[in-house]
Amino acid sequence: MEEKLKQEPSDIVKVVLFGPESTGKTTLSEQLARHYNTVWVPEFAREYLQNKWNNERKTCEPHDLLPIAKGQMKLENELSKKATEVLICDTDLLETKVYSEAYYIGHCDPILEKYALQNSYDLYLLTYIDVPWVGDDLRDKPNERERMFSYFKETLEKYNRNFITLTGNKSLRLNTAIKQIDKLLKK
Repeated sequence: MEEKLKQEPSDIVKVVLFGPESTGKTTLSEQLARHYNTVWVPEFAREYLQNKWNNERKTCEPHDLLPIAKGQMKLENELSKKATEVLICDTDLLETKVYSEAYYIGHCDPILEKYALQNSYDLYLLTYIDVPWVGDDLRDKPNERERMFSYFKETLEKYNRNFITLTGNKSLRLNTAIKQIDKLLKK
C-alpha cells in the first residue's frame, strides 16, 4: 500500500490548488492546464465519493481516505508523464490530510500523513473563500468556510510549503497564478 502513495520522481514543475471546498480549484486547474498546454490532475476523491453517494447514499468515512489517497497518487503519477513543463494538481495528499483531521477529530492515518508530508510540490495556490458557495451532493460546510480556510493556511505555514493566496474573480486569480508559475518556469 505504501508504495502506491509515493510520488514518482519528475523534473516538471508541480503546482497544487489547495483550499476549502467550493473555492474555484477545479475551474482554475482547467484554466491553467489550457494556458500551459498541459494536463491537470483531477480530484480523485470527487469521483470516488460521488459514486459512493450515488450507490449507497453515504458520505466519506475514515476507511475511504487511503483508497482516495492511493487513487489520487495513481492519477498524479500517470499524468506527470504526459505533462509538458508543468503539472497542475487539483489537490494533493496534504489536502486529504487536512480534511481527515477536520472531519475526524484531528485524526489522520499515519501512512497517509507520512506521504502527505513527504511528497513535494513547487507551489501551492491557496484559494480564498471570496467566491460564491456552490452546493452539491458532497459539499457540506457552507457555514465553516472561514474556519476551514484558516486551517488550510495554517497547514501550509506549519509544513513550510511555498504558497500564495489567490483572491478575487476568476480572471484575477488566473493572472496571479500564471505570474507565479512563470517565475518558477524561468528558474
